[in-house]
Amino acid sequence: MTSTDALSTTELPTTTQQWVLASRPTGLPTDENFRLETVDLPELNDGDILVANSVATVDPYMRGRMNDTKSYVPPFQLDQPMTGGAVGTVLASKSDKFQVGDAVRHSYGWQTNAVIADSEATPVDLNVAPAAAYLGILGLTGLTAYVGLTAVGEMKEGDVVFISGAAGAVGSAAGQFAKQMGASRVIGSAGSDEKVERLLELGFDAAFNYNDGPVAEQLAKTAPEGIDFYFDNVGGDHLEAAIGAMRTFGRVAMCGAISQYNNTGAPTGPRNLALAIGKCITLRGFVLGKYLHLAGEFQERMAPQVVSGKVAYDVTTRHGIENMPAAFLELFSGGNTGKMVVEF
Repeated sequence: MTSTDALSTTELPTTTQQWVLASRPTGLPTDENFRLETVDLPELNDGDILVANSVATVDPYMRGRMNDTKSYVPPFQLDQPMTGGAVGTVLASKSDKFQVGDAVRHSYGWQTNAVIADSEATPVDLNVAPAAAYLGILGLTGLTAYVGLTAVGEMKEGDVVFISGAAGAVGSAAGQFAKQMGASRVIGSAGSDEKVERLLELGFDAAFNYNDGPVAEQLAKTAPEGIDFYFDNVGGDHLEAAIGAMRTFGRVAMCGAISQYNNTGAPTGPRNLALAIGKCITLRGFVLGKYLHLAGEFQERMAPQVVSGKVAYDVTTRHGIENMPAAFLELFSGGNTGKMVVEF
């Protein structure tokens, strides 16, 4: 077994700061729904590693986990640590798989230090890409974009593609991947003129600010002959607009509906859903956990495009464990371009 010889036991942290779910929110979460605690770390058992987190991710799907409802991911439990992706450095190891100093990715974010089983960690090479990339475009974010385009939406060469939430981590990856896969035109929506400009810099053929007018009207201007594929990160009026603009045998990959995550009333559905019948549209929802078997294919096909710089990515960084809830809440007010992470 690898020992802790590289750091004496007096140098190793014995506590961690961690965010717990203090109460369940109604509508948009507030500071009162989170509580920062300092707790003792457990002793390492055989196969365990002690990791000091350097960067952690916050993601929109975490909002659903704050509710006490059954979903594809178990809800956060009251007064228990919140979790999410993180990258850190091994400080101590009782594992044959990892040595002190190794960089690893795992799901024990929202805390500064974590003792985890080696089976729950994946090695990452920080000489190839920075830590945040492994939480974003080279990690589950990039895989989500790839899966939505390929296995779920069955994007075809020559498709006209529309992506909502296109300046976010998944949306910006999906748009660039679609261009790499031969889309004839890629259109994105975003919430500010600055984000629209960034999408054009990333290679989108057209983009619009959804705050400038009805989405359906703006989509019709940027795709006058209609669309073949819609990557849905927003739901609501964006999904309705996409159905209206969809050509026969069009496809929709339903990845998220961030416009509805904090609704307290009944969610608004697309009023024109019946058009899907006559247009022979396929609407398919997906969760990444059902497609993890495609991770190797994604790494082989798209990761080289990222490492070479052909596919770019943005990271919005906040600093300090104390700022994790604020960074999370910024996701719902458009505070991020690309991936939102918190560095510790």
